[in-house]
Order: sequence, then structure tokens, then C-alpha cells
Amino acid sequence: MKRALKMHLISGNDLKTFLLHRTAFLCVSRFLRLASFGTVNALMIVISVTFQPLFSVIPEILHKFVLMKQHLLILLFLLACPAHLIAAARTEKQAETLSAPDSIRISLLTCAAGEEIYSLFGHTAIRYENYTRGIDAVFNYGIFNFNAPNFILRFALGETDYQLGVADYGRFAAEYHYLERDVWQQELNLTPQEKEKLIALLEENYRPENRVYRYNFFYDNCATRPRDLIEKSIDGTLRYAGNMTDTDTGTSFRDLLHKYTQGHPWSRFGMDLCMGSRADKPISRRQMMFVPFNVQAYFDQARIADKEGKERPLVLNEEKIIETGSGEAEQPSGGFTPMHAALLLFILTATATLYGIRRKKTLWGIDLALFLVAGIAGCILAFLALFSQHPAVSPNYLLFVFHPLHLFCLPCMLNSVRKRRRSRYMKANLVVLTLFILLWAVISQRFPLSVLPLALCLLIRSASNAATAR
Repeated sequence: MKRALKMHLISGNDLKTFLLHRTAFLCVSRFLRLASFGTVNALMIVISVTFQPLFSVIPEILHKFVLMKQHLLILLFLLACPAHLIAAARTEKQAETLSAPDSIRISLLTCAAGEEIYSLFGHTAIRYENYTRGIDAVFNYGIFNFNAPNFILRFALGETDYQLGVADYGRFAAEYHYLERDVWQQELNLTPQEKEKLIALLEENYRPENRVYRYNFFYDNCATRPRDLIEKSIDGTLRYAGNMTDTDTGTSFRDLLHKYTQGHPWSRFGMDLCMGSRADKPISRRQMMFVPFNVQAYFDQARIADKEGKERPLVLNEEKIIETGSGEAEQPSGGFTPMHAALLLFILTATATLYGIRRKKTLWGIDLALFLVAGIAGCILAFLALFSQHPAVSPNYLLFVFHPLHLFCLPCMLNSVRKRRRSRYMKANLVVLTLFILLWAVISQRFPLSVLPLALCLLIRSASNAATAR
């Protein structure tokens, strides 16, 4: 029977008509995803036999119907289509959307430490890949201009402005290959909606009026900004493995500074001088995330809990995408450390002081050099403690050793020393330094051990004044 029907349709003069009907119905049905090719063929055979008298007028009507604009075509068809077919079309379309492969991938990049002081702690960035649009970009919150006017002064004041930059991944990878810094990639397990939200947040941040931000080393930097944006984009709750707010970690800001400045003793020494007692207070795990490697570690263990209570890992997979072969073994050695320099200075100062006492000489030139340098260092520390917006720089009890009075009182003090008279300033300084050394262990601030020989140098020179004065 099927064969007879086919022969009836194709043997007459209506072959072109039948093909036009089938093409029109196929275009309409496939555009709306309502039927397959085989279904249209079968439907056309039944229509051709059942409604044969109408075939003389249908071609022209169908031809015009197909040439109409898409929105009018859809409207007319939906008005004539049964409700269950519309529902079936929607279900089929949703199923195809869900089953389609995701063309967007968003990852967290963690970069190894560099040689410069600002890169010793690594770096964090967000990689955005869109395979459909051919986009592979890196969003970087660590852009700054070292040659900007008054950069050093603004940095000391805590008024350094960083900005969000966007670069092609190829350029980013080439730069880190050249710098011999490894890069790890963590693909984030985000839903399409969460990815869209995160991309929208990044685009909003990249607007000219939003891309610049006030940098804060501990609380608002290249690692905390990506973390905050990712947390904000999640439709649910991000749960870390441990308690992120308790400060029972036994770790301080200074501990982390020491950890990531291994092999760079002079950088560590400079940071220790600038950091005050607040840097020695225990901090929470969330505060530890100012270090990019801590963000990487905590993200690896984190899970996303949606509104229905279902959990999924935040990180789908992790891989090292840039491997240069450099590692811990290639870090620079200590060499001539601040401790070596402090001990050498102490030995020279003690030897010269003993020589001066025996020869009844003041050796005021040594006092000039030591107290001048100590006074300049004291001015820097006092400036940071009083005026800087940097956290953890105040109070700084090293001001008992290095303070501006060394500089301001230097002329009067030298005048007394040269005339071999007892200096009240030297006497007061002797008392203060003695108390500082005796109370070293109980002061609520960890000092670099190299400070002790330096303090002893100033103490010895203060005591020598009493020994050489008339």
C-alpha cells in the first residue's frame, strides 16, 4: 500500500507540488524542532491521499507562508499548533541546550614567585576561555606603574593604586616562560549561569571608571580580588575545608612573610623592620589568603553548596600549564646576610671603642656615622607608624632603638662628645637601650635577631661617653 501511495504521488504532474509541500513543512517543523525528516515524509504521504482535492491551491499558500518573516511564521504556527506540541518543542529545546557541550571555561591561575620583592609571594589571575568566540584572556589585578610620579612615597603611605588588566593568554604565557615562573591552572566547577555572572563582574570591573583600586598588601591585592569575585558569582555558598574566621591558627602575617622570603635575607630584614607588633598577632585562614598559594590550596578543598543543599567541588581539575624547570633548589643563597653585617659592625665598633677608652680618645666620627644612620632609619619607621595606611606597621617597638631623636639631637650630642663632656642624651639612650635588651623576650613584637648587635653598637657608644668624659 505504501508503495502504491508513493507511485500515485510521483507518477502524476504533481511531483513538483509534492516536493514543495514537503520542503515547506520540513522547513517549518525543523525550524521549530517539532519533527524529524522521516516524520515529515510520512505526514506528507497521508496528507496527499486524504486531502488530494486541496492540492491545487495549497502550493501557492505554502510558498508565501515559507517566505514570510520568521517572527510572523512562528506566531501563526503557534496559534494553530496544539498545546502539547508546543510543550514538546520546548522540552526538546531545553534538553538540547543542557546536553550541548559548554563552550566557556574559567580557571584560577596561580603563578610561582619571582625575583623582585613584589613578586616573592607569587601571583593570581583569572583565565577566561570562550571556544565559540575564540577568546582566551587573562584578567590580572596586579598591574601597576613603577614609574608613576611619587611611587615610592605613595607606596610608603599605603596609597598605591593598582588596576585590573586584560591580556591575551599567549602573551601572558610567553612572559612567564621568559621569567621562568611556573603557572598552575585550576578549572572552576561553575554552572553556565555562574560563569555568566563572573564574566559580567569582570567586565564591570574592567570599565575605565572601575579598573583602578587602592592596593593593600594584606587585605586587597591580586589574590583577594579574584577570590572575592568568584565567591560573589556563586549561586549558593562556598564552603572551605576549615574554619576560615577563627584566629587559632598559630600563624601571623610575619610568619608568612618569613616563609615566602626564604633565600632573600635582605628583603626579609627590611620587612621585619617595617612591620610592627600587629604583624605578630595570629590571623585567620581567610586573612592568610592574601598569599596566592593559600588561595590555591583552600580552593582545592572548597565545595559549593547550592540552594537545594547539593554540593560539588569548586575545582574540577588542576594542572601545571607552564613548567619552566625552576624550583626551590634554584633560589638564591643567603650570601652576606644582615646578621653577618650586624656582627661585623658590632666587632668593629667594640674594638674601636676599647681602643678609644684606652687612649682616652672620643672617636666622635664613629658616633656621627652610627647615630646618623640610626636616626634616618628612625625617621622612616616613625613615618610609617604615624602616617602610613599600611596595616601592621604600628605600633613598632623598634622605635626604641631607631628613632628620629638620634638625628635631631645629633649636633648637640656631638658637641658634648668632642669636648669630652658627659652628654645627657647619651646617658638617656644608654638607659633606654639597656631596658630594651633586657625586655627583649617579653615585648609583644618579634624582632630580627640582627637588631641585637646593632642595638649593642649604639649602647656601647653611649657607654663610652661616660668612660671618656672628664
